[in-house]
Amino acid sequence: MQDGTLTARPFVRAARTPLLLVALALTILCAIAFGSVHVPLGDVLRALWHGLNGTPLSGTDVIVWQIRLPRVVMGLLVGASLAVCGGAYQGVFRNPLADPYLIGVASGAALGATVSIVAEWPRALVPVFAMIGAFLSVLVTLALAREGRRFPPNRLILAGVVVGSIASAASSFLILRGEDRARQVLAYTLGDLSFSGWRDILTVLPYAVIGAATLMLLARALNTLALGDLTARSLGVPVERLRLIIVIAASLATAAAVSYVGIIGFVGLIVPHVVRRLWSADHRVLLPVSAVAGATLLVLADLVARTTFLSQVGIVTTLIGGPFFLSLLRRGSRL
Repeated sequence: MQDGTLTARPFVRAARTPLLLVALALTILCAIAFGSVHVPLGDVLRALWHGLNGTPLSGTDVIVWQIRLPRVVMGLLVGASLAVCGGAYQGVFRNPLADPYLIGVASGAALGATVSIVAEWPRALVPVFAMIGAFLSVLVTLALAREGRRFPPNRLILAGVVVGSIASAASSFLILRGEDRARQVLAYTLGDLSFSGWRDILTVLPYAVIGAATLMLLARALNTLALGDLTARSLGVPVERLRLIIVIAASLATAAAVSYVGIIGFVGLIVPHVVRRLWSADHRVLLPVSAVAGATLLVLADLVARTTFLSQVGIVTTLIGGPFFLSLLRRGSRL
């Protein structure tokens, strides 16, 4: 009986992947169909076909292609990016609490966005300043954590905490100076996909693809790092160079994502945990499956946010992720 159960596990795990893809497809269709104006499923499919074959858009076609679909595609990109980066960070730092915002990306982006909002500059500049703030935070963290040619994980984490705290304090100071803009800053820190357009997607896309693809190509090396630095070095892995490349690639994808949609919590933390439990801890499986699961979760969370009183997608992901994370702590979850 026990042997039969063990033999069935690989098949069960393999069967979960098609189910996840079906869930993603259904989530996308529901996200396009439901909203302030309900679009029947048949009209959704017809509108998608019209846009693909070059038919002039009219009526519900415009709602699908100009309003709903850009929001959904941005959700797919951001959710996949955060989940992949979270899985990579948990592996490279060997820390189950690691998430894409670990080394100050989110706090830096929030500071850059706050500067732009409080200064009352055009809204188009908000993501630009957010991205600048995110990249500067990462650079400062790397500079503070550097020890010769090494970037020890503990120093990276501590430097990230310090930089994040300073950036958060600066953001709070600016909000108090421009109280009339506090609501806009708060909306940014809770995440918002509603302003996503095709131009924004084209801007985020190369960063997300380059960052996620780099991490997936390094999946085998991440598996080696999980054995510990000494073991990895004995197997010929350039540990410090690899850690730096992973941090830069993950920061690149995360910075682009949060710059355009704000800070969406818990996706990069809980999705890799779920995938690790239901599929595999092997990063060659973990990262691509996390990408699909993260995309599904964020599009679904955004659908719930815009069809209920919750309104902000970050509130929904926190309500989902908070209890889940507490349950992990209660069970003493480990990587």
